[in-house]
Amino acid sequence: MSLYRDTGIVLRVHKLGEADRIITLLTRQRGIVRAVAKGVRKTTSRFGGRLEPFMHVDLQLAEGRSLDIITQVETVNAFAKDLGLDYEAYTAGTAMLETAERLVQEDGEPAVAQFQLLVGALRALRERRMSPGLILDSYQLRALSIAGYAPTFDGCARCGEEGPHRNFHAASGGMLCDDCRVAGSAAPSPFTVTLLAGLLSGDWPTVTTSDDRSRREASSIVSAYLSWHLERGLRSLSHVDR
Repeated sequence: MSLYRDTGIVLRVHKLGEADRIITLLTRQRGIVRAVAKGVRKTTSRFGGRLEPFMHVDLQLAEGRSLDIITQVETVNAFAKDLGLDYEAYTAGTAMLETAERLVQEDGEPAVAQFQLLVGALRALRERRMSPGLILDSYQLRALSIAGYAPTFDGCARCGEEGPHRNFHAASGGMLCDDCRVAGSAAPSPFTVTLLAGLLSGDWPTVTTSDDRSRREASSIVSAYLSWHLERGLRSLSHVDR
């Protein structure tokens, strides 16, 4: 039986049989991994509490035919403990976990950038560096960018003409000039476009000076853009406390 080690974030768990669970993780070296944790639901389990959503763990796994088997677990960051006490941060974090699972391929390839981004976003949530909604929007834009779906907010997504522009179209990849505008384009305010660019680039001074109206409009645009590329929306977004 071949063994390997990796670090990961627990994204989701569900029951298997009477005492086991299937754990879905975003790992640093193998992307999305689904593995069995045997006996983890028993009260005598030595690592049951370490395999809950949000937990950042170091693992040893044994390769299996269909699912790998978790044999050792050590806690790196117990994000679950802190986020579970803050409803707004918890719901935003849940949407992050679902986003990661949907964007990262199950191909056994390293997902270092996506993994580091998620760890950083969960740490920002735990430390309340800013509003959980803003952290979520920034995380989703950056995760899309890493996955190859970076939106354009400064120039026209079709012809490249320098902005600012006033038309946003998810299917076209971002902002459009008036000549490239297509039916169904949204018309966000200039303040919202500036906020979106700041969320994508990490320009936090610009982000923190944004107003509530721009934040609500930006969140709607991020959700629409994410839904377009995932081909359906995230179930967890309906629970996010804005």
